[in-house]
Amino acid sequence: MACRSQKDISESHCATYKVLIILLACFGVFWQDSVMRVAALVSGGKDSALALHRALTKELEVKFLVTMVPQRNDSWMFHFPNVHLTHLFAEAAGIPLVEGETAGIKEEELKDLKKTLIPLDIDGVVSGSITSQYQKQRIEAVCHEIGIKSITPLWNEDPKKLLQELVELKFKVIITGVFAYGFDERWLGRLIDAETIKALLELSYKHQISLAGEGGEYETLVLDAPFFDRRIALTAAKKIWENGSGWLRVKKAHLLEK
Repeated sequence: MACRSQKDISESHCATYKVLIILLACFGVFWQDSVMRVAALVSGGKDSALALHRALTKELEVKFLVTMVPQRNDSWMFHFPNVHLTHLFAEAAGIPLVEGETAGIKEEELKDLKKTLIPLDIDGVVSGSITSQYQKQRIEAVCHEIGIKSITPLWNEDPKKLLQELVELKFKVIITGVFAYGFDERWLGRLIDAETIKALLELSYKHQISLAGEGGEYETLVLDAPFFDRRIALTAAKKIWENGSGWLRVKKAHLLEK
């Protein structure tokens, strides 16, 4: 058996080292590319906030928050009450905010969403759909058209458990709009806690409202979340009530240290 010289061994080690460096570099590129870059649709409400929390804990790279601002209060797809506060939500979360305007006209809203998403360098969109096929299917259609993935972390989960999860994770969420029979003005500004969940369950049973509020029965505003570095404080708000429904119009708000 031939003996290998020291030079041969050194050259062999050098070649092995180079191959290892190349493999590590390739793996690094693969790992970088395998992290999905996403935008999260947010309204400032509970469902989009919890979906965002799930995305962040799944180690998706959330590059943008996207808010669609309806020009009318009866938008089919997008949250209206206090949507102007999403800039504080984004600032507290430390994620850039992209705002898109929509006339709020049925089906035309999808074109507005598509126009907002197209310029973004993303692989997918996160939304807070739970049981609404209307919302889920339309967002999926927009994503399909522009070649990205629709991600719905809360889909088909038990609404009661999702509300309980918000409380357990120490989200601070208030009710800012009520638009269904059984609610009254006292619900406006009410914090979602164990007692509120119990009251919502009673209303759901008695009046067949969606426990999650996905049918527009009620709207919410997130004031604090696990991914916030500061919390949102309301300094001026007005209750607007007429014809059995109403909303809490926030006039002034700012960020405070936790």
